[in-house]
Amino acid sequence: MKQLFGQYIKSLRTEKGFTLTQLGAKLGIDSANLSKIENGKRDFDEKKLESLAEIFELNYETLKTEFFAEVFAKKIYNSNCSTEAFTVAEEKVKYLRQLNVKQGKLEL
Repeated sequence: MKQLFGQYIKSLRTEKGFTLTQLGAKLGIDSANLSKIENGKRDFDEKKLESLAEIFELNYETLKTEFFAEVFAKKIYNSNCSTEAFTVAEEKVKYLRQLNVKQGKLEL
């Protein structure tokens, strides 16, 4: 997905013919906040990802990947880090998964 997550939500909403109020009600968000999300002025709440996937019949894991990829990309962009941070983060995820397997569920 080359568009931002909020823009993606807007395109999904308009394709289905939902108004801001209708989709907001389904997600438990008022229409003003949903408008801000769609326009990039507010972040989407990750706790609502599963509901969003259900409403639009999307694969939850794919949606979650797109959401977090944008969260990471924005953080790296806003912090003026190199894209090498993605490689380092990937290595850390692998390390955490190894710890998780060795020690049971790891709480962070």
